[in-house]
Amino acid sequence: MLSIAYPNNCKLCRQSLFEKEETLCSACLEGLPATNYSILKDNPVQQLFWGRCELEHAAAMYFINKHNKVHDLIHLLKYRDKPAVGERLGRRLGNTLIEPNSLFGQIDFLVPVPLHWKKEKTRGYNQSYHITLGINEITNIAIDHTSLERRVENISQTKKGKYERWENVEEIFVLNNTAQFKNKHILLIDDVVTTGATLEACVHALKKADCKVSIFTLATAGA
Repeated sequence: MLSIAYPNNCKLCRQSLFEKEETLCSACLEGLPATNYSILKDNPVQQLFWGRCELEHAAAMYFINKHNKVHDLIHLLKYRDKPAVGERLGRRLGNTLIEPNSLFGQIDFLVPVPLHWKKEKTRGYNQSYHITLGINEITNIAIDHTSLERRVENISQTKKGKYERWENVEEIFVLNNTAQFKNKHILLIDDVVTTGATLEACVHALKKADCKVSIFTLATAGA
């Protein structure tokens, strides 16, 4: 009766989960299009930031397009009140970070890209924070989700060109505690990287603490 009332199904394919499976089934997870950018120097995500900001490494875990399962998962995470999807995928990112051939190196703090408080109140949570929670479960790297703050509620990026997107996010992030990150290696976490404008603005704010910064997102455009 409990299984009927509260079915333990995969949030993506709706099939019943086996014992030890959480949120997403193994078949769906293994079928996601991985980039392997965490072990690829000068990969396309890192190239996206060349000449824009200084990074130790940058990568995305999966490719996303309008027709693949990653797109469906991001939609569930951001718009269908499924923060557990972010935590489950975050654990996958965490396992990738601790692989011996990972190029990220030693990380001191995990920092999710912050939402403006109005948007977070409307959504009920910050999806990037839940991804970060999943990474923390695997790596035990400390999370700091208060030092970097979004002060300006910028409008949607979806219909803007590359330069307009950059203008839209410039100076909207503020670092409240520079001493916390001084001489540390910060891993900035977000759900999707497109033009990189939002992440770039975050990096510029973080760099005021004289720290090293890397970027890891769930997804980037691709096959």
